[in-house]
Amino acid sequence: MEIERYTKLIGKELLPHIQLLTQGPFDPIIVENHSHSWKTIGSGNYAGVFSHDANPKWVVKVYGRSPEALKKEIEVYEKLGKHSTFSTLIGYGENYLILKRIKGITLFNAVVKGVPIPESVIKDVDKGLDYARGVGLNPFDVHGKNIVMFDGRGYIVDVSDFYKQGTCRKWADLKKAYYKIYRPFLYRFHPSIPYFLLDFVRKGYRLYRKIKKD
Repeated sequence: MEIERYTKLIGKELLPHIQLLTQGPFDPIIVENHSHSWKTIGSGNYAGVFSHDANPKWVVKVYGRSPEALKKEIEVYEKLGKHSTFSTLIGYGENYLILKRIKGITLFNAVVKGVPIPESVIKDVDKGLDYARGVGLNPFDVHGKNIVMFDGRGYIVDVSDFYKQGTCRKWADLKKAYYKIYRPFLYRFHPSIPYFLLDFVRKGYRLYRKIKKD
């Protein structure tokens, strides 16, 4: 599909029919979608993500706040260019990005549903992060909810914080848990893990890192 036609669909059928709300400055975006042609496929701290059957290979990431963060993410994608581990920036507007769609299941949901995570996924992510560092970026906030796997390959679907400075240990800690706990004890006979239990572990980890930082 031509980018011009897709952009018109965004302007006429998506943006006028969605609301991106938040209960507080640190709460994730809540999506209200009243469009009949666009589907909501995800949301995060800054944006909602939508797809249209006219071009299932692309998605639109609409920012609900922080226009400065939108500009930063554009810069990140321009530095990344085309790489197999990441999405590709197709185009952008005043408050949205058009990205190549990456299908798959997040590592978080894979653990919840009992879907085995092969080591190839971990190695793919490592290669992608090394590439990002090589083009001058600082991989930040890489965790189980923004990594997806498909056919045994790993992909990073959120690079919005790669411009930040400092050190983020989320991926290093997740990888340590993978090799010390997941691989030897869960991988072969992978049970489903209740969502509430895994979410409790996630929140506990965030608290632990905050306390350790302070």
